[in-house]
Amino acid sequence: MNEQEQPTEEQRREALKQLSVNDVLLQTVVTLVNLSGRRLTVEEEKDLEQAKLGIEAVRALLPLCPEEESKPIRDALSQLQMIYVQETKQPAAAEEAAPEEAKESEERSKARSKIWTPPGT
Repeated sequence: MNEQEQPTEEQRREALKQLSVNDVLLQTVVTLVNLSGRRLTVEEEKDLEQAKLGIEAVRALLPLCPEEESKPIRDALSQLQMIYVQETKQPAAAEEAAPEEAKESEERSKARSKIWTPPGT
């Protein structure tokens, strides 16, 4: 870029006059949502700690956002939280749960077989 394309100090001041705190707040929250999503879903960028920090930051800032703008952000935040939970599940915990569920299912089957039902029904 040459110097003519650079905004003047006057233009920068005018741009700041037009900018509101709500605009910056919303842009910041949207940026955090997008960045957290990348840290959860893009394999070469995966960083669960950064994703968690981003999610927590969005949760903290969301109550400050204008109500009419917050619904899509809340939806995106919910999706991020679900993805985070899925990404942080321990495989060992899932494997341990499987035998436990099988045992419960077997116990339910045995209990059903002990239920008396009248003949002819």
